[in-house]
Amino acid sequence: MLAIVCPGQGSQTPGFLAPWLEVPGLRDLLGALSEAASTDLITHGTTSDEDTIKDTAVAQPLIVGAGIAATMALFGQGEDAGRLGGAGAISGHSVGEITAAAAAGVLSAQDAMTFVALRGRGMAQASAATPTGMSAVLGGDPVEVLAAIAAAGLTPANNNGAGQIVAAGTLDQIQVLVDAPPTKARVIPLKVAGAFHTEHMAPAVADLAAAATRLATHRANVPVVSNRDGAVVDDGAEVLSRLVSQVSNPVRWDLCMERLAELGVTGLIELPPSGTLVGLAKRGLKGVQTLAVKTPDDLEAARTMIEEHA
Repeated sequence: MLAIVCPGQGSQTPGFLAPWLEVPGLRDLLGALSEAASTDLITHGTTSDEDTIKDTAVAQPLIVGAGIAATMALFGQGEDAGRLGGAGAISGHSVGEITAAAAAGVLSAQDAMTFVALRGRGMAQASAATPTGMSAVLGGDPVEVLAAIAAAGLTPANNNGAGQIVAAGTLDQIQVLVDAPPTKARVIPLKVAGAFHTEHMAPAVADLAAAATRLATHRANVPVVSNRDGAVVDDGAEVLSRLVSQVSNPVRWDLCMERLAELGVTGLIELPPSGTLVGLAKRGLKGVQTLAVKTPDDLEAARTMIEEHA
């Protein structure tokens, strides 16, 4: 069984989109996606510097747009494309869940870009209201790590499994955790603008909820494994509802990986900008063949994996 996974914010690097512009049709597609998001994806994916693409309002549409373009390059058009070549499941980490919804046919590409642009702007504004941030806690006993996060007043915003939990909250709260890390654990600050997936993002939820009422949804062509709890969801309205609430709720990627294992996944392909989720899968999904699709040069290997695992 094949799973497709879509990365979240922080996976982007300067220039990563450049080689994809050489794939026939993708420059035009990315131009259309840019218009939908009111964001120049081509410039940001090719020549913008690291600080520019780190901006939440830029990073989120860029990541989703890249994933949609890569989906087109890998699966083409038509019914088989809508079913992602026979993949058994799709999942996305944080903003990558919007990529997954678009790839599974829940949202049109244009609606997905409109939605993610609003999400990025709303989360950027919420981040500016209070100095907040996120830090990855690597290693340590999970129970002790969660206890230390709670003791500092932080939220376990991303439970990524494989010995990685991301804590989020005010900068003062994060400093408490840095000064007193859990036993045998490292605390590494992340280059993000705010405490995503916590109560600090609540102001962005209302606007997304209002926007969601104007979007058409469709039943997923491929089951979507949800960040909320690892549940398998194919009802379009439910997928969209979860995308709205996800902004201020923790991402349970550990439960997503557990669900993929339960479903019997044998192969996993990560869409660009890729690498992060494959890294987690190598530790959390032992024995599953993985592939990070970074450039069009990886498409042939991806097609081989599809034939072997779909």
